[in-house]
Amino acid sequence: MDHVNLGRTGLAVSRLCLGTMTFGLQCDEVQSHAILDKAAEGGVYFLDTADVYPLGGDIQTAGRTEEIVGGWLQGKRHDFVLATKCVGRMGPRPWDQGMSRKHVLDAVDASLRRLRTDYVDLYQLHMYDATTPLDEALEALDTVVRSGKARYVGVSNWPAYKVARAIGRAEVKGLVPLASVQPRYNLLFRAFERDLLPLCREEGVAVIPYNPLAGGLLTGKHRPTEKPPEGSRFTLGTAGAMYQARYWHDRQFEAIQALETLAKDAGLSMTTMAVGWVLANPAITAPSSWTTA
Repeated sequence: MDHVNLGRTGLAVSRLCLGTMTFGLQCDEVQSHAILDKAAEGGVYFLDTADVYPLGGDIQTAGRTEEIVGGWLQGKRHDFVLATKCVGRMGPRPWDQGMSRKHVLDAVDASLRRLRTDYVDLYQLHMYDATTPLDEALEALDTVVRSGKARYVGVSNWPAYKVARAIGRAEVKGLVPLASVQPRYNLLFRAFERDLLPLCREEGVAVIPYNPLAGGLLTGKHRPTEKPPEGSRFTLGTAGAMYQARYWHDRQFEAIQALETLAKDAGLSMTTMAVGWVLANPAITAPSSWTTA
């Protein structure tokens, strides 16, 4: 397994990152641990999770994924680079979500308890919260790092102009800089090539894209003549409708049909070609995925 630095930091991460958002709902603990074992055997030492996971759950299941990952990491924490995220709703109260100072500091402590560790390597804001001033959020991330609860910080699902502003505000205020961003990016969704990826390459910000397999569609195992299979990401709890809206369209299946021909001619599986295509972009650090839809 190749390694690459996380943006301009000195932290080396594996070229592939294991995403864990289906652990706890789509996959039980035994299956999840088996996937983690297999990833480790292949040299994937970069793990990404979030407090709201598993995907498709609600506040009753939120945190389960971190618990599963934390249990598996016991006795081998130092062998892995661990990333998690906050901002999503974690409870019934108004302040149980968002990127306010209160929620960020509460959320990181809760994640550390579930992960059974005293620090994470990368702590990320999972989405943009327009109700919180940007400076407040950046100052909260700075506090997380300076307290030793995280080594680096990043953001996910932020538009390029918000990332650019965050970079500038952190510089002006002398705060810990953003080390990474995590956007959606794959052969079927390339919008961020216009602005976010060039920005990150110029600023030295790592890019850890999720959905490199388009929720499993780019494995080639789904067909437009069939309904989304039960238990797949396209029917899973609260996430099924979102994934169908993203990818389950005639245009996407037409593109996949053409891509299958290219993969066959190249002697590659669809999965290998899709992930390899993402990796080939010089702005990309480590795609975050696993190969079951």
